[in-house]
Amino acid sequence: MTDASYLKHCLLVGCGNCLDKQIKFPGSPEDDFSEDLLVTLDVDPDLKPDIVHDLNVLPYPLGDNEYDEIHAYEVLEHTGTQGDGEFFFAQFAEFYQALKPHGFMMITVPMWNHEVALGVPDHKRVFPKGVFSFLNPEYYKNVGKPRYGDYRKLLGDVDFRCVGVDETEECLRIVLQAIK
Repeated sequence: MTDASYLKHCLLVGCGNCLDKQIKFPGSPEDDFSEDLLVTLDVDPDLKPDIVHDLNVLPYPLGDNEYDEIHAYEVLEHTGTQGDGEFFFAQFAEFYQALKPHGFMMITVPMWNHEVALGVPDHKRVFPKGVFSFLNPEYYKNVGKPRYGDYRKLLGDVDFRCVGVDETEECLRIVLQAIK
């Protein structure tokens, strides 16, 4: 057993019945959740998550700077609605606030153009990889150029840097790091 002072405090949102760590950030040890302090969050109380909460309801019941890692696998497409920028930024502000400085958020979503992206009855939005650029203040140095929207008021203090991308025909995997 690892010394508790070295254990990562991880949150698995929309966990369902799966407690597997699907994404590891570059340089992370080849481990699983067995040595981590894992907190689960799901809307279904029958699954017995640590936190019962609907991800469509903001704010989230999460502490400030609480988690080293947040894992969200095949769940974010079930929340919000396509084109609701206020919810998009507010949701990621909640995750950002819950992450410790330099913490990581690991995300999987269906590829935006895959048939299941919006072809599953309860999928509400798609996430092309470029949408995560809006979570980084560096993006906004291009404001004023064609095709660059200004969402700085919605971004607030959030600063996520994309540190990993993996795309297949079916799935987009993104690793974001909270810069605090």
